[in-house]
Amino acid sequence: MDYGIKGQTVLIIGGARGIGYAAAELLAADGCNVALADINGEAAKASAHKLAASSGARTAGLKADVTDLEQVKAMMAAVEKDLGPLSVVVNCAAVLDDKLFADSGPADWKRMVDVCLYGPMNVIHAALPGMSARKYGRIICLASDSARIGQARLSYYAAAKAGVIALVKSVAQEAGKDGITLNVVSPGATNTELRQEREEGMRAQMGDEKYAKRVQTVLKMYPTRRIGEPVDIGAAIAFLASRNASWITGQVLSVNGGFVMP
Repeated sequence: MDYGIKGQTVLIIGGARGIGYAAAELLAADGCNVALADINGEAAKASAHKLAASSGARTAGLKADVTDLEQVKAMMAAVEKDLGPLSVVVNCAAVLDDKLFADSGPADWKRMVDVCLYGPMNVIHAALPGMSARKYGRIICLASDSARIGQARLSYYAAAKAGVIALVKSVAQEAGKDGITLNVVSPGATNTELRQEREEGMRAQMGDEKYAKRVQTVLKMYPTRRIGEPVDIGAAIAFLASRNASWITGQVLSVNGGFVMP
Protein backbone atom coordinates (compact mmCIF):
# COMPACT_ATOMS: atom_id res chain seq x y z
CA MET A 1 0.00 0.00 0.00
CA ASP A 2 1.20 3.51 -0.79
CA TYR A 3 0.94 5.52 2.43
CA GLY A 4 2.27 8.67 0.78
CA ILE A 5 5.09 9.12 3.28
CA LYS A 6 8.06 7.58 1.48
CA GLY A 7 11.33 8.98 2.80
CA GLN A 8 9.82 10.24 6.05
CA THR A 9 11.26 9.22 9.39
CA VAL A 10 9.14 7.12 11.74
CA LEU A 11 9.90 6.36 15.37
CA ILE A 12 8.16 3.41 17.00
CA ILE A 13 8.65 3.14 20.75
CA GLY A 14 8.11 -0.39 22.01
CA GLY A 15 8.92 -1.44 18.45
CA ALA A 16 11.31 -4.33 19.03
CA ARG A 17 8.49 -6.85 18.75
CA GLY A 18 4.73 -7.32 18.57
CA ILE A 19 2.42 -4.62 17.26
CA GLY A 20 5.18 -2.04 17.01
CA TYR A 21 7.34 -4.26 14.83
CA ALA A 22 4.38 -5.21 12.64
CA ALA A 23 3.72 -1.51 11.97
CA ALA A 24 7.42 -0.99 11.31
CA GLU A 25 7.41 -3.68 8.62
CA LEU A 26 4.54 -2.02 6.79
CA LEU A 27 6.05 1.47 6.93
CA ALA A 28 9.55 0.29 6.02
CA ALA A 29 8.12 -1.53 3.00
CA ASP A 30 6.58 1.80 1.95
CA GLY A 31 9.99 3.47 1.95
CA CYS A 32 10.05 5.13 5.37
CA ASN A 33 13.14 5.43 7.53
CA VAL A 34 12.25 3.55 10.71
CA ALA A 35 13.73 3.84 14.19
CA LEU A 36 12.80 1.22 16.77
CA ALA A 37 13.17 2.11 20.44
CA ASP A 38 12.66 -0.22 23.35
CA ILE A 39 13.55 -0.59 27.03
CA ASN A 40 15.60 -3.55 25.78
CA GLY A 41 18.14 -1.75 23.64
CA GLU A 42 19.77 -4.90 22.30
CA ALA A 43 16.42 -6.24 21.15
CA ALA A 44 15.70 -2.92 19.43
CA LYS A 45 19.03 -3.04 17.60
CA ALA A 46 18.49 -6.66 16.54
CA SER A 47 14.99 -5.90 15.26
CA ALA A 48 16.22 -2.81 13.40
CA HIS A 49 18.92 -4.91 11.72
CA LYS A 50 16.35 -7.54 10.78
CA LEU A 51 14.02 -4.88 9.38
CA ALA A 52 16.77 -3.31 7.29
CA ALA A 53 17.72 -6.70 5.87
CA SER A 54 14.15 -7.59 4.92
CA SER A 55 13.03 -4.20 3.56
CA GLY A 56 16.14 -2.31 2.50
CA ALA A 57 14.99 0.62 4.63
CA ARG A 58 17.26 2.86 6.66
CA THR A 59 16.74 1.84 10.27
CA ALA A 60 18.05 2.44 13.76
CA GLY A 61 17.62 0.60 17.05
CA LEU A 62 17.87 2.46 20.34
CA LYS A 63 17.28 1.98 24.02
CA ALA A 64 14.68 4.21 25.65
CA ASP A 65 12.83 4.22 28.94
CA VAL A 66 9.54 6.05 28.33
CA THR A 67 9.23 6.89 32.01
CA ASP A 68 12.25 9.24 31.74
CA LEU A 69 11.49 12.43 29.80
CA GLU A 70 15.12 13.45 29.35
CA GLN A 71 15.99 9.99 28.05
CA VAL A 72 13.11 10.18 25.57
CA LYS A 73 14.27 13.61 24.37
CA ALA A 74 17.84 12.38 23.93
CA MET A 75 16.64 9.31 22.04
CA MET A 76 14.55 11.44 19.65
CA ALA A 77 17.50 13.76 19.04
CA ALA A 78 19.66 10.74 18.19
CA VAL A 79 17.06 9.44 15.75
CA GLU A 80 16.80 12.81 14.00
CA LYS A 81 20.58 13.08 13.73
CA ASP A 82 20.79 9.63 12.15
CA LEU A 83 17.63 9.38 10.05
CA GLY A 84 16.20 12.89 9.72
CA PRO A 85 13.36 14.93 11.23
CA LEU A 86 10.59 12.92 12.82
CA SER A 87 7.32 12.92 10.92
CA VAL A 88 5.63 10.02 12.72
CA VAL A 89 5.92 8.92 16.34
CA VAL A 90 4.15 5.80 17.58
CA ASN A 91 4.05 4.77 21.23
CA CYS A 92 3.48 1.05 21.77
CA ALA A 93 5.41 0.72 25.04
CA ALA A 94 3.35 -1.03 27.71
CA VAL A 95 3.33 -3.37 30.66
CA LEU A 96 0.51 -5.70 31.61
CA ASP A 97 -0.67 -7.25 34.86
CA ASP A 98 -3.34 -9.82 35.64
CA LYS A 99 -4.62 -9.15 39.15
CA LEU A 100 -7.81 -8.45 40.98
CA PHE A 101 -7.71 -4.84 42.11
CA ALA A 102 -8.05 -5.95 45.75
CA ASP A 103 -4.86 -8.00 45.36
CA SER A 104 -2.86 -5.11 43.88
CA GLY A 105 -1.07 -2.29 45.64
CA PRO A 106 0.60 1.08 45.13
CA ALA A 107 3.76 -0.40 43.62
CA ASP A 108 1.66 -2.12 40.93
CA TRP A 109 -0.29 1.05 40.21
CA LYS A 110 2.82 3.22 40.00
CA ARG A 111 4.59 0.90 37.58
CA MET A 112 1.52 0.80 35.36
CA VAL A 113 0.87 4.54 35.37
CA ASP A 114 4.56 5.36 34.89
CA VAL A 115 4.81 3.28 31.72
CA CYS A 116 1.29 3.41 30.28
CA LEU A 117 0.31 7.02 31.07
CA TYR A 118 3.40 9.04 31.93
CA GLY A 119 5.18 7.25 29.08
CA PRO A 120 2.84 8.64 26.40
CA MET A 121 2.96 12.05 28.12
CA ASN A 122 6.75 12.04 27.85
CA VAL A 123 6.69 10.86 24.22
CA ILE A 124 4.15 13.47 23.12
CA HIS A 125 5.86 16.26 25.08
CA ALA A 126 9.22 15.44 23.48
CA ALA A 127 7.84 15.13 19.93
CA LEU A 128 5.68 18.25 19.80
CA PRO A 129 8.28 21.06 19.57
CA GLY A 130 9.97 19.75 16.42
CA MET A 131 6.72 18.83 14.74
CA SER A 132 5.24 22.23 15.58
CA ALA A 133 8.26 23.99 14.10
CA ARG A 134 7.91 21.95 10.89
CA LYS A 135 4.11 22.31 10.84
CA TYR A 136 3.63 18.59 10.32
CA GLY A 137 3.40 15.46 12.40
CA ARG A 138 1.56 12.26 13.20
CA ILE A 139 1.46 10.94 16.77
CA ILE A 140 -0.24 7.62 17.44
CA CYS A 141 -0.64 6.02 20.86
CA LEU A 142 -1.96 2.60 21.74
CA ALA A 143 -4.70 2.23 24.32
CA SER A 144 -7.02 -0.71 24.95
CA ASP A 145 -10.71 -1.46 24.74
CA SER A 146 -10.49 -2.27 28.44
CA ALA A 147 -10.18 1.50 28.87
CA ARG A 148 -13.51 1.98 27.11
CA ILE A 149 -15.62 -0.64 28.87
CA GLY A 150 -13.62 -1.71 31.92
CA GLN A 151 -12.28 -5.21 32.38
CA ALA A 152 -11.86 -7.44 35.41
CA ARG A 153 -8.26 -8.14 36.42
CA LEU A 154 -7.07 -5.21 34.28
CA SER A 155 -8.39 -2.36 36.42
CA TYR A 156 -5.34 -0.14 36.76
CA TYR A 157 -4.15 -0.98 33.23
CA ALA A 158 -7.58 0.13 31.97
CA ALA A 159 -7.37 3.27 34.09
CA ALA A 160 -3.96 4.22 32.67
CA LYS A 161 -5.10 3.59 29.10
CA ALA A 162 -8.26 5.65 29.67
CA GLY A 163 -5.91 8.46 30.63
CA VAL A 164 -4.08 8.04 27.32
CA ILE A 165 -7.34 8.48 25.43
CA ALA A 166 -8.14 11.70 27.32
CA LEU A 167 -4.57 12.95 26.84
CA VAL A 168 -4.55 12.37 23.09
CA LYS A 169 -7.97 13.95 22.54
CA SER A 170 -6.93 17.02 24.53
CA VAL A 171 -3.54 17.55 22.87
CA ALA A 172 -5.11 16.97 19.44
CA GLN A 173 -7.22 20.09 20.06
CA GLU A 174 -4.09 22.09 20.86
CA ALA A 175 -1.79 20.84 18.10
CA GLY A 176 -4.08 20.72 15.07
CA LYS A 177 -3.26 24.30 14.09
CA ASP A 178 0.36 23.20 13.61
CA GLY A 179 -0.49 20.41 11.19
CA ILE A 180 -0.14 17.70 13.82
CA THR A 181 -2.66 14.91 14.25
CA LEU A 182 -2.90 12.71 17.34
CA ASN A 183 -4.91 9.51 17.41
CA VAL A 184 -5.34 6.34 19.43
CA VAL A 185 -5.43 2.77 18.19
CA SER A 186 -7.33 0.58 20.65
CA PRO A 187 -6.69 -3.13 20.15
CA GLY A 188 -8.65 -6.05 21.42
CA ALA A 189 -6.78 -9.18 22.51
CA THR A 190 -3.79 -9.53 20.21
CA ASN A 191 -1.36 -12.40 19.79
CA THR A 192 1.77 -10.51 20.83
CA GLU A 193 4.72 -11.83 22.76
CA LEU A 194 3.54 -9.80 25.77
CA ARG A 195 0.14 -11.51 25.69
CA GLN A 196 1.71 -14.92 25.14
CA GLU A 197 3.85 -14.44 28.25
CA ARG A 198 0.77 -13.48 30.27
CA GLU A 199 -1.21 -16.43 28.92
CA GLU A 200 1.56 -18.89 29.79
CA GLY A 201 1.45 -17.63 33.35
CA MET A 202 -2.31 -18.15 33.44
CA ARG A 203 -1.98 -21.66 31.99
CA ALA A 204 0.52 -22.56 34.71
CA GLN A 205 -1.85 -21.27 37.40
CA MET A 206 -5.05 -22.78 36.00
CA GLY A 207 -3.90 -26.08 34.53
CA ASP A 208 -4.32 -27.15 30.90
CA GLU A 209 -7.97 -28.24 31.04
CA LYS A 210 -9.31 -25.16 32.77
CA TYR A 211 -7.14 -22.92 30.63
CA ALA A 212 -8.45 -24.51 27.40
CA LYS A 213 -12.01 -23.74 28.50
CA ARG A 214 -11.00 -20.16 29.20
CA VAL A 215 -9.56 -19.81 25.68
CA GLN A 216 -12.86 -20.94 24.15
CA THR A 217 -14.79 -18.53 26.36
CA VAL A 218 -12.59 -15.66 25.21
CA LEU A 219 -12.99 -16.55 21.53
CA LYS A 220 -16.79 -16.58 21.87
CA MET A 221 -16.60 -12.90 22.89
CA TYR A 222 -15.25 -12.04 19.44
CA PRO A 223 -17.68 -12.17 16.48
CA THR A 224 -14.71 -13.01 14.24
CA ARG A 225 -13.93 -16.01 16.52
CA ARG A 226 -10.26 -15.18 16.69
CA ILE A 227 -8.00 -12.82 18.54
CA GLY A 228 -5.98 -10.28 16.60
CA GLU A 229 -2.57 -10.66 15.06
CA PRO A 230 0.03 -7.87 15.32
CA VAL A 231 -0.35 -7.02 11.64
CA ASP A 232 -4.08 -6.33 12.16
CA ILE A 233 -3.17 -3.52 14.54
CA GLY A 234 -0.05 -2.50 12.62
CA ALA A 235 -2.15 -1.81 9.53
CA ALA A 236 -4.33 0.64 11.46
CA ILE A 237 -1.24 2.41 12.80
CA ALA A 238 0.23 2.68 9.31
CA PHE A 239 -3.02 4.14 7.96
CA LEU A 240 -3.14 6.82 10.67
CA ALA A 241 0.49 7.64 9.87
CA SER A 242 -0.35 8.12 6.21
CA ARG A 243 -1.23 11.18 4.15
CA ASN A 244 -4.70 9.69 3.70
CA ALA A 245 -5.41 10.26 7.40
CA SER A 246 -4.68 14.00 7.35
CA TRP A 247 -8.21 14.94 8.46
CA ILE A 248 -8.43 12.39 11.27
CA THR A 249 -7.40 13.61 14.70
CA GLY A 250 -8.43 13.09 18.29
CA GLN A 251 -10.04 9.76 17.41
CA VAL A 252 -9.99 6.28 18.93
CA LEU A 253 -9.88 3.51 16.34
CA SER A 254 -10.85 0.15 17.84
CA VAL A 255 -9.29 -2.79 16.02
CA ASN A 256 -10.83 -5.62 17.94
CA GLY A 257 -12.67 -8.21 15.87
CA GLY A 258 -15.98 -6.81 17.13
CA PHE A 259 -15.24 -7.30 20.84
CA VAL A 260 -16.48 -3.78 21.58
CA MET A 261 -18.82 -1.86 19.30
CA PRO A 262 -19.16 1.57 20.93
